[in-house]
Amino acid sequence: MTAATTAPSRAATASSARSARSAVLTAEFRLFRREPGTIFWTMAFPTLLLALLGSIPSFRERADSLDGLRMVDAYVPVAVLLSLIMAGLQAMPPLITGYRERGILRRMSTTPVRPCAVLGAQMGIHGAAALVSALLSLAVGRLAFDVPLPRQAIGYALALLLAVLCGLALGALVSALARTTKAATAIGSAVFFPMMFCAGVWLPVRAMPDALARLVEVTPFGAASQALNDAAAGGWPGWGHLGALALWTVALSAGASRWFRWE
Repeated sequence: MTAATTAPSRAATASSARSARSAVLTAEFRLFRREPGTIFWTMAFPTLLLALLGSIPSFRERADSLDGLRMVDAYVPVAVLLSLIMAGLQAMPPLITGYRERGILRRMSTTPVRPCAVLGAQMGIHGAAALVSALLSLAVGRLAFDVPLPRQAIGYALALLLAVLCGLALGALVSALARTTKAATAIGSAVFFPMMFCAGVWLPVRAMPDALARLVEVTPFGAASQALNDAAAGGWPGWGHLGALALWTVALSAGASRWFRWE
């Protein structure tokens, strides 16, 4: 009898957990659609910035420092990564910590919802938004400025997927460590600008001095930038860069799960 009753009980618990995760994801997606500011900065701003930079005549001229590429060619991967940075560090942490401040997470803790469901829903929604932004940047680069599409499509997709996971894991860690919305904004901003530099927003990684480029390449977005550039040029992304992204993703995700608190 015990074994017979235990199996249905476990099945019911698993079904309840799945329903809870589905409910959280649905609710979070509805809330995301009601935030035009978040949608703009995450999905539209990187592409708009690319369009503005591409309209500068000097950005459409080939440069020796970029191995004959134009500056606008180098900025397409930058626009792709900028959307990840915006989603992971500027949009997601204040939202989750706001839930914590208002007691929403505390009330969730009494339900079958687990921390991974809350973080997973946020990472899934913001990750999807970042991917849409990436596709927009690639499309605008191709149609408006004749930037070639990635020649190694599979390698580019793999590098982009790892970059998305890594960027959102970083945001999840900030969300876990910050106890208030102000703290989340402050920590996110402190990490935001170095990550923008590493992604090449102010200076493409391939145009950096060798010593600085090697240092930047061990950071999450520096490794992502080089991996995307390699794939865009037709080569397979360096395994060192892919490995760095994978290691950062695992480490940041583990930290987020370890230090996440309901209140």
